[in-house]
Formats: sequence, C-alpha cells, structure tokens
Amino acid sequence: MDPVHLKGLCFDHSVIRRVARALGTYVSRSPVTAGYAGLLLSTHLWCTAVLSTAEARRVVLGVSTNLDNLQDRPVRVLAGSLLFFDGTLTEVTSEAFAGTLITLGLGVIVCLAWLERRYGAGRAYALFVLGHLAATLLTVPLIHVALAHGWYPDNVRHAADFGISYGAETVLATGALLLRRARWPAAAGVVAWPVLGGDWSGELPDFTTVGHLLAAAIGFVCGACLLRAARRAAPAPVPQPGPALVE
Repeated sequence: MDPVHLKGLCFDHSVIRRVARALGTYVSRSPVTAGYAGLLLSTHLWCTAVLSTAEARRVVLGVSTNLDNLQDRPVRVLAGSLLFFDGTLTEVTSEAFAGTLITLGLGVIVCLAWLERRYGAGRAYALFVLGHLAATLLTVPLIHVALAHGWYPDNVRHAADFGISYGAETVLATGALLLRRARWPAAAGVVAWPVLGGDWSGELPDFTTVGHLLAAAIGFVCGACLLRAARRAAPAPVPQPGPALVE
C-alpha cells in the first residue's frame, strides 16, 4: 500500500483507515458522548482562537459557579458551566494538561462513553449531571462557613470556577467501582487526584478539592447501587445434579 506524504511526514493508508474506523465505531457506540466532546472542544476553540483574552474571560466568569453568580443566576451558571472544560483559558502547564487529560480525556471521552454504552445515555448523563449539580451546591454551605471564620479569602465569592470536573469525577468514581480487577487501585486514584493537586488554607482544603471529593463520594454510592442492582438481576445459578446413588 502506497503511503501518503505530507510535508515530510509519511502516513500509511492502512493506519489512516484504522483510525477512521476506530473513530466511526466510537461515534456509533457512544453518539451522545462523541457529540458532547465535540461541543466541549468547540467552545474551547471559540474562547482560545476566536475571542480575545478579555472577551473569553468575561464568558467563563459569566458561567462560573461562584457564590455571587449562584445567587444572581443559578440556572444559567449551573448549565453554562457544563459547556467548558477546566483547561480553557488556563496557562499551559504540565498540571493543567494532566487535569484536562483526567477530566476531558478519562472522565468524558473514556468513562462517560463506556457508561453510555453499558447503561444508555439517559443513565450515564443523569449520573454526570447529578455529580455536577450536587457537588457544586453542597460546597456552598462550606464556603459560607469558611468565609465567616476567615478560613477562605473574600475573593472566593467571585472566583472563576467553571467546567466539567465535578461531573467527570463522579463518573470516574462510578466507573472505578464497576471495574472487576483494578477496582480498588482505580478508586484510590480517583480520590488521590484532587487531594494531591488541591490547595490548602491551613487545615482546610480549598472548596474545589472538597467539591471533587463530594463528587467522588456521589460516584461511589451510585456505583455501589449499580453493582447491587446487577447482582439482583443476575439469574440464580442452576443447581447441578448430584451423583446417582446406587442401591
């Protein structure tokens, strides 16, 4: 098979076909997740390649789920925050790249797609949105208490806090618990990611670390419920006949 040459690079036709076939299979088996991933990449490109830095910052601040926005326009920010992944407008560093790889790569493109194939798009995205909403709203009382005691700086009220990471953390925790062989190492990794990467105000972690841990807890509970439902739905083992008795 003749290779394709492009600016000094050589691509074999068979490699291109395999990649195209894999992408086609992914889209056909997980169409909703494929579309959602495309939407996230589109909004990222819109902010980074079309809008100016100031305009893009206004957009993401407008959908940030901070205290001020949640008080003024809760529905808009809770829904709008799901249209961006956390690496948008973040300085390109190894830490930011790792976060994007975990949330967008493992969380959405891999784990959410797998849950869609296994349980259907309705259940998979209900779980994803549940983690996003519940973890966001459960951190609100913590922030109020921390501000009242001076544990968090006052600028937390209007901080830039947007993206899919709570939902991604939830589906990662659920997916980890549904694994058969690597269940506990995967679950430990899901918990370790926000803990090791979080910032601490004295003995209190920042509210996003708390939010990720809450999202993981929600995912573990949902995963346990799915495991229990699967065990109940499994057919009972057929009793094997014992050895014949000879009189």
